[in-house]
Amino acid sequence: MHPEGVKDRRSGEHWAGRLYMREISLHIDPYLVNTRITPNQLTYLMVVVGVLGGAALLLPGLTGAILAAVLFQIYLLLDCVDGEVARWRKQTSITGVYLDRVGHYLCEAALLIGFGVRGADVFHQNGSATNWLWAFLGTLAALGAILIKAETDLVDVARQRSGLPAVKDEASVPRSSGLALARRAAAMLKFHRLVGGIEASLFILVVAVLDTARGDLFFTRLGIAVLAGIAVVQTLLHLVSILASSRLR
Repeated sequence: MHPEGVKDRRSGEHWAGRLYMREISLHIDPYLVNTRITPNQLTYLMVVVGVLGGAALLLPGLTGAILAAVLFQIYLLLDCVDGEVARWRKQTSITGVYLDRVGHYLCEAALLIGFGVRGADVFHQNGSATNWLWAFLGTLAALGAILIKAETDLVDVARQRSGLPAVKDEASVPRSSGLALARRAAAMLKFHRLVGGIEASLFILVVAVLDTARGDLFFTRLGIAVLAGIAVVQTLLHLVSILASSRLR
């Protein structure tokens, strides 16, 4: 069984982990704990798999989208087992935490950039400026996804450099009642999750199915624009939410 609180972490546990992946990982861990594979090596493997998931989107049609979705499920599985093996062996480390965070940055950015290049269809078109717009928007979405994570991580950096303890979950609530209400509404809609790796990979698969039925890249390109818009808006809203809360006090 998982240690108490692992699956209940408010901001540190993905919904897919709570729903099914933590149960799957429990069946994988026994085959890993008695091997020479270290937790950090599992994290490195997680990064490789996630980046390959982004690269898979360069394959046209459903093949690339399905492969990307499968690879990101494996990425999530490795994200679970690296920490579980580390806790089992008592090999948790700051290096492992750092690698895990950098890995999430790289993999989610790779997926969104791959989505943008997929929409540009650079291997089948003449590389016009209009086509490259989709690659730009995918990169913009990737930048937004990275900045959202960086905004969260930099709270801990700022507090540590000021000699303050780690932030508590209740400190994330904005001090303004109006902003607190808006934050609750956004949390209910959960639209911001679409730029996360697992959600984005499933979203990309859905639009690929729609494109296959339509016979072009209309839904892929619409999806790229939607994710870029969400990433930009969420980057700004998340920054405002942090500054308006007690996380930096």
